[in-house]
This record gives sequence, structure tokens and C-alpha cells, in this order.
Amino acid sequence: MGILIRLAISAVALWITTVIVPGITLSTDSIGEAVLTLVVVAVIFGVINAVLRPIIKTVGCAFYVLTLGLVAIVVNGALFLLTSWIAGELDLPFHVDDFWPSAVVGALLVGIVSWVLNALVGDKD
Repeated sequence: MGILIRLAISAVALWITTVIVPGITLSTDSIGEAVLTLVVVAVIFGVINAVLRPIIKTVGCAFYVLTLGLVAIVVNGALFLLTSWIAGELDLPFHVDDFWPSAVVGALLVGIVSWVLNALVGDKD
């Protein structure tokens, strides 16, 4: 049940990001298609973060130390842009226009909104 709640939180965070950040679009007319797209994109984003983030942190450990962790912002933006590319390859109506203004700010906003919603929901275990 916890996985489904986290998936829903990620989908809501992605939706809020598409509403607030210019350059991140969810181009669909149907509410049902929008919800399905956001859930699939949340799954893609979660899998990318689960698989690639530990590898990137291990390989780029020196950059994380040198920049006092600020390189994580660039990594998050790149992973968000990769999510957009994969969604495009799967013909999903989710798109991130460019790296700096859209992908980096979008990834930050998804992280912040997810953190807030996870704190509100709490961990029942």
C-alpha cells in the first residue's frame, strides 16, 4: 500500500509541476488520460531515480564533495529530462522543453512537493 501512496504523491507532484513551471507540459484534453499519463511518468521517474541515482552518486562522488552537494541539482535536472525523453519515446503527452529553466526547476519542485506530501501523509509503519 505504501508504494501506491508514494506513486500517487509523485503523480500529484508532477501535476503541480506541470501547472506551475513553464516549459513542462502535459498536453491532453481528457482528465483520465492526464491521470494515467502522470502515473506512468511517476513510475518512469521513480525507476530512473532508483536505478541511475545510486550509480551516478557512486561514480560522481568527488563532484558531490567538491561542490558540497550542489551537483545534485544538475543531476536531478538531467534525470528529469531523461524522464521526459522516455515519456516521449512511449508517446506520452508529457514534455520538458529545456534543461536549465524547465528541467532543473521542475525536478526541484517535484522533490519539494513530494517531500511535503510525504511529510503530511506520514509513515504508518
